[in-house]
Amino acid sequence: MDEIGEFLAFYPAAIAAPATKLRDLVVQAMPAAVERLRPGWRLIGYDLPITRHRTYFAWVWPEPEHVHIGWQMGTLMDDPRGLLRGAHLRLKKVRYLTFEPGQLIPARVVIDFTRDAARIASLSRAERQLLALSRSA
Repeated sequence: MDEIGEFLAFYPAAIAAPATKLRDLVVQAMPAAVERLRPGWRLIGYDLPITRHRTYFAWVWPEPEHVHIGWQMGTLMDDPRGLLRGAHLRLKKVRYLTFEPGQLIPARVVIDFTRDAARIASLSRAERQLLALSRSA
């Protein structure tokens, strides 16, 4: 078993199963993403190999009661239906979705958000700043 499998083995199946599904969807959306365990944060992180040091853009975060999937620059993502959570994190740019045990995970929604997050993470800092300005206007 790999280190991520070992990490998920500490969670009940009702949490590990949706976490695994979310992992699969991130890889389906962005096959080039580099997956690695971030034990200090107790989550599975995803980087894009677009810079020398990679660019962190997404994560899957299991907790005892539910599982989150989140995107590092979520405030810049398209969310016309208002599905993303995290607006209460006023100083943070992250946004996420939360899934309870047994809840259906909408694959297309997760894939679309992940691809949008990767697109934004691939922009230059100046392009992201322009995007942020256009969103606040």
